[in-house]
Amino acid sequence: MSGGPSVGFVSLGCPKAASDAERILTRLAEEGYRIAPSYADADLVIVNTCGFIDAAVTESLEAIGEALAANGKVIVTGCLGAREDVVRNAHPKVLAVTGPHATEAVMQTVRRHLPPPEHASFRSFAPPQGVRLTPAHFAYLKISEGCNHACAFCVIPQLRGPLVSRPIGEVLDEAKRLVAAGVKELLLISQDTSAYGVDLKYRLGFWGGRPLKTRLKELCAALADFGVWVRLHYVYPYPAVDDLLPLMAAGKILPYLDVPFQHASPRILSAMKRPAAAEDMLKRIANWRSLCPEITLRSTFITGFPGETEAEFQELLDFLRAAQLDRVGAFAYSPVAGAPANALPGLPPEEEREDRLRRLMETQEDISAEKLARKIGTRMTVLVDAVDDEGVIARSPGDAPEVDGLVCLDGFFAAQPGDFLQARIVDADAHDLYAEAI
Repeated sequence: MSGGPSVGFVSLGCPKAASDAERILTRLAEEGYRIAPSYADADLVIVNTCGFIDAAVTESLEAIGEALAANGKVIVTGCLGAREDVVRNAHPKVLAVTGPHATEAVMQTVRRHLPPPEHASFRSFAPPQGVRLTPAHFAYLKISEGCNHACAFCVIPQLRGPLVSRPIGEVLDEAKRLVAAGVKELLLISQDTSAYGVDLKYRLGFWGGRPLKTRLKELCAALADFGVWVRLHYVYPYPAVDDLLPLMAAGKILPYLDVPFQHASPRILSAMKRPAAAEDMLKRIANWRSLCPEITLRSTFITGFPGETEAEFQELLDFLRAAQLDRVGAFAYSPVAGAPANALPGLPPEEEREDRLRRLMETQEDISAEKLARKIGTRMTVLVDAVDDEGVIARSPGDAPEVDGLVCLDGFFAAQPGDFLQARIVDADAHDLYAEAI
């Protein structure tokens, strides 16, 4: 492919944005474009932006500016692209601006400014599973786009639109290609994974000649037949989530739920307009653990939401101590242009928001250290991510890539990324496990 038109690519943001990037990169490869390793080697550059919080907007605008300065020809896509005025006010010289999940619009712009090669030998250089940004042994599988909720702190529905579920057969076809290419772990992602199929009224689809409802339970049961790890992210705690626990308890899918609770105070949850504000989550968590004792629960929280008092923050800390979650991520509230929460009174000072974040993470660190220490002496299956000078770096069923902990097998080198190993846990700290191979 040497000598063909070349495109530079920069991708920012979450796994959902990375999934969009993978689709664009796949189309570029299918049409014969080379992916340039640097700005200098590119005929033009695509910047896939994030626009979730103000810090992400700043980072995206800086990335666009850097690409313009180094190359001069830049196409902007992604979440910030949904706010074209923001992009063009900062960078009027960009070639085009498109929003998220806009593969065809991006390709039309690329073709207009950089025609694809006409010679047949340049075509179809994408692998069957598509171009992936993840390591070869795991992949994100996006099952829907958009969101029907109106959380006060979030502008994702404004940027990505309402819920649009992918046909179940299309999702399973992609999963089949990924597994055939060597993927050992599928990570299901969307803005609201639990709502998969709601927009389609769970209509009947077909795959491999068998009828399947377009619903998360049926999708997970079908994915289980591929014999790989299946992990669920961004799961709202609807009652239907309980139907997934038997699949986890039976070892069909990983006993892992990523549930973004965001807070524990009923008043703050109401102000946030969270869809699960009325749920008694401690009872739900206890029920999940009764159905599947091995389950790992991950969540995210916001500290310093407008109007949050010290007493309400203490409610959140009390919830953490009672819930004993396995993995927690958090961020201090940051105003987002266009979010309804901006109009709420009582925003705590930034220093206080950050201090509450620190205190929350210190509380969770103690919980995590105690829970991981209990795993010492146990055996588990781990998935190898890398092998470096010190040994094998792997993950347990309770660890998602990039956001959770690791299982380190120091001094052991007889493995490759993508291998499954049996390991005995010999030590732990607040985040990671240390093991020896069995």
